[in-house]
Formats: sequence, C-alpha cells, structure tokens
Amino acid sequence: MIKVLFVCLGNICRSPMAEYVFKDMVRKESLEEKFYIDSAATSTEEIGNPVHYGTRSKLEQMKIECGNHKARQITKKDYETFDYIIAMEEQNIRNLKRILGEDSQNKIVKLLDFSDYPRDIADPWYTGNFDKTYQDICEGLEGFLEYLKKIMENL
Repeated sequence: MIKVLFVCLGNICRSPMAEYVFKDMVRKESLEEKFYIDSAATSTEEIGNPVHYGTRSKLEQMKIECGNHKARQITKKDYETFDYIIAMEEQNIRNLKRILGEDSQNKIVKLLDFSDYPRDIADPWYTGNFDKTYQDICEGLEGFLEYLKKIMENL
C-alpha cells in the first residue's frame, strides 16, 4: 500500500483539496485498495477546524466529497508512516523540516515538482482564488499519479 500525506500551512484549504481530489482520482482508476491518503498542517492555527468554505465549495462544484475533515498537525510518527509527504509550497517544506528534522528518506517533495512547470501552489486563504488552486493541484496530482503508476508497474 502506498501511503501519501498532503501538507499545507493550516490543513483547511490546499492539503485537504489535494487529499480529496487524489482520493477521487484513485477511485476512478479503481486503485483505492492500493493507497492510504491523508492530509495535515504544519501549523497549529486551524487544528480541529473543517475544510475552508472555499475549498468545500470548489470540491462540491466538482462533485468530490470531503466528508467530515478536521484539520490536524503533522507529527514525527507521520514521517515513519507515510511514503510520500507532499507539500504545496517551499515554505511548507521549511516548516516540515523544522518539525520532522532531516528528510533522510527523501519523502518530502512539492506537489508541482511532478508537473512540467515546478512551482509553489498559492494559498487561496490569501489569494481567494480557489479555482486556480484547484487547477494547480490537479496538474500536480495528474503527474504524481502517473509517476506512481510507473512505480506500481515495476513492482
């Protein structure tokens, strides 16, 4: 089973969007039994809060369920548990290394590093542009899923 953790600052906008879009993509490919997918925050600011209304609205528009998600902060145990820790931006990576220590197993990567145009995914909490965030997340997830499918073929 491939264990994937998506991470952003508060775990109410970008990382839950990535979590639920990726769950939907994996389900549509009939691969759900091969994955464990979750999300977390680097900060404590939003712990226990639900998905941001902008993210929830965008996911509903795309007919993707986000359930009863509650924000949580990443832990050192998550580093041991997950195979991939996927950050939304460079600042998330700096925060992850502060929380988790050195990335000795090279598990931490930015989502859009799996795209043709690696870059940060802007935080819609500040930009208000959940459509752009969704597009960027989908771009990264498509590349990430293709990358994982190639790995699964070689197992």
